[in-house]
Amino acid sequence: MSRGTEFGAKMLGSSSGLLPAPPLLPSVANSKWAIRYKRCTAKEKPVRLPSGRSKKLLCHGRFCFPLRISNNDRVRRGFAISAVLTDDPTMTTVGDGMENIGLVSIDPGLESFKDHFRYRMKRYVDQKKLIERYEGGLEEFALGYQKFGFNRDEGGIVYREWAPAAQEAQIIGDFNGWDGSNHRMEKNEFGVWSIKISDSGGNPAIPHNSRVKFRFMQGNGVWVDRIPAWIKYATVDPANFGAPYDGVYWDPPTSERYEFKFPRPPKPNAPRIYEAHVGMSSSEPRVNSYREFADNVLPRIRANNYNTVQLMAVIEHSYYASFGYHVTNFFAVSSRSGNPEDLKYLIDKAHSLGLRVLMDVVHSHASNNVTDGLNGFDIGQGAQESYFHTGDRGYHNLWDSRLFNYANWEVLRFLLSNLRWWLEEFKFDGFRFDGVTSMLYHHHGINMAFTGDYNEYFSEATDVDAVVYLMLANYLIHNILPDATVIAEDVSGMPGLGCPVSEGGVGFDYRLAMAIPDKWIDYLKNKSDLEWSMNEISLSLTNRRYTEKCVAYAESHDQSIVGDKTIAFILMDKEMYSGMSCLTEAPPAVDRGIALHKMIHFITMALGGEGHLNFMGNEFGHPEWIDFPREGNGWSYEMCRRQWNLVDMEHLRYKFMNAFDRAMNLLDEKYSFLASTKQIVSSTNEEDKVIVFERGDLVFVFNFHPEKTYDGYKVGCDLPGKYRVALDSDALEFGGHGRVGHDADHFTSPEGIPGVPETNFNNRPNSFKVLSPARTCVVSSISFYFRFTYVRLLCLSVFLTSLILEKGTNLSNYSHTSDLLELDSSSSCS
Repeated sequence: MSRGTEFGAKMLGSSSGLLPAPPLLPSVANSKWAIRYKRCTAKEKPVRLPSGRSKKLLCHGRFCFPLRISNNDRVRRGFAISAVLTDDPTMTTVGDGMENIGLVSIDPGLESFKDHFRYRMKRYVDQKKLIERYEGGLEEFALGYQKFGFNRDEGGIVYREWAPAAQEAQIIGDFNGWDGSNHRMEKNEFGVWSIKISDSGGNPAIPHNSRVKFRFMQGNGVWVDRIPAWIKYATVDPANFGAPYDGVYWDPPTSERYEFKFPRPPKPNAPRIYEAHVGMSSSEPRVNSYREFADNVLPRIRANNYNTVQLMAVIEHSYYASFGYHVTNFFAVSSRSGNPEDLKYLIDKAHSLGLRVLMDVVHSHASNNVTDGLNGFDIGQGAQESYFHTGDRGYHNLWDSRLFNYANWEVLRFLLSNLRWWLEEFKFDGFRFDGVTSMLYHHHGINMAFTGDYNEYFSEATDVDAVVYLMLANYLIHNILPDATVIAEDVSGMPGLGCPVSEGGVGFDYRLAMAIPDKWIDYLKNKSDLEWSMNEISLSLTNRRYTEKCVAYAESHDQSIVGDKTIAFILMDKEMYSGMSCLTEAPPAVDRGIALHKMIHFITMALGGEGHLNFMGNEFGHPEWIDFPREGNGWSYEMCRRQWNLVDMEHLRYKFMNAFDRAMNLLDEKYSFLASTKQIVSSTNEEDKVIVFERGDLVFVFNFHPEKTYDGYKVGCDLPGKYRVALDSDALEFGGHGRVGHDADHFTSPEGIPGVPETNFNNRPNSFKVLSPARTCVVSSISFYFRFTYVRLLCLSVFLTSLILEKGTNLSNYSHTSDLLELDSSSSCS
């Protein structure tokens, strides 16, 4: 959702792979400043508890430490304290098992911030232990949807809602004619309202698919109606424009429940992600359904060799144009595209095709919509009685949305349960967390240009409450589903975000490489082809932290929304309306555009990260932009669709970009280069406009020169042997000119002194020559048989040498090569 420039320790190529660079700013490592939270400066302060009593806490600034937890504060009726969580000295001390922060050993530049890591690790451990003490464990705590909201109980339905500031409360709906006088709720000491409604005549107390609302009295005596916070489905009357949403009791009979038939696909070595928005996936200007997406779009995704689908806007949001990022009902499936059973059908269909499904989850903020959303519960409430912070801290100025109070016990229950709900009820395979930068800092990244100075990441600006929540969330997700994939959308580049919680990290598997698309947009809009810097492109793509994985992308939905342009549209613009027919010669703008579109997407995938992402339609160069129905465009759906017909028409050039996208993904499926830790950039030649690098055992040659073709271009490589072209963007099937032969053998030559990189060619021990046409990328792979033979001979040589030295073996006893190979087959090298 957010965009900007990311920073982190640079990744440098070497013969041994990726190495961490020194800190971007030398002054950071030597800084004497570090965060310290000292109890010795704290003062006793009375604090009011939810029960109405008070107790003395040690307070230092905004942090408070309880002197002890009394028996009176323990859980009653299955619910824990609904208040801001605080440190407890009966738990861990700052130094207990936290002296060795794994992050520091990886990046010594973090040594100055060790106190910060120890403090937040202590906060994490203490909160986790509090949850274990009062809730039976984090996983049990995250089953809040089995306690709150509507749940079947013996002989009836139990409804619970947390609304501590409410004076009275009722449940109303179709089932009681919207009169709650006979369905008054009772409140416990923790602000939880509850009621059990008995079944009647064997029928459910509340009929399935009927409307319900929570009615409560504010402190000023005014009654208000709100959609239940834990509602599992919410709809709006499509015939009544601008009508408010209604909560819907969703409990279909067994005959109407969708039952999953297919298991989750195994976690891939590297995710190749297709980012999609179900609603705008139709070729017609309307809202598409989950089932239509499953039947019509998922097969396209699988055909292009993606292994993961990332679904946007699944959680209910009343304002369609928010792209799903202003969530109103966190446990409800967006009703525009169907009901919960329809979404289950989609996910099961994806699993049947071998596709994993990630949800774009928004826990960074909530819609400011009072009528339809969670925001409607905090009217007149204080900080400890609300899902959100009060005052300025609870409001995001740029997004016009509310900000969660992550230190609150019930907020933690709500959000962690939300994650478990989507994982278990709908079989999602993981999440992409939106707006993580906003969560990590009190300033939310607003007007903040991150420079890489570590003080920007670890200071009083850091929202430790939010960091600890994310640590708990990642721990929970991977405990419930060890093979889950969890991605952070962070623009700041905070160190440790993608490291395990056990090492002092936040626990994400991947971070989005958000600076890459901005670099491409800058080049395409502001630089001529000859002004492109090969070194700058290479550094932008490899600028990521050692051991922290990234998902790279050239363009996502951010670059497609109205006010911006896709890469294809920037490159070809109006020519996309008239020059895409294969029946006529391609105009220069189209020829250049298709060539660079393929190269930009491919080098981003191959060099930019450990995973790759593409937004729906960009694989074939979808023209124009996305624009959702809104007041500014007369509520039009015209630009809220994908023109699949363009790629399906054989006489249009869109098919070439689509075919190359399919081939890119197939190359990774065959060679697994994205998962390889071997990434070595051997040459960035500014004069030739050529970048040469190795990823895995593949050698990539990208020639960005607009005119020059190099015949017999010398490139360095690691393994000696025979190479052949595995993929080239100039092939006729990809809309190229067919200049590169795929049946030629390229034999390597040794370079320099073995083991002395400075004597090699571009620090590589071997080299070979290739044809490198202008605006073309060529990938070469080593012959498997030749490479296998080389490895066997090398092992055989080592084995025989050791045998001669240790046992004095007489080689004359082995008169035939077959004897030697038989001897080799018995060795551990074979």
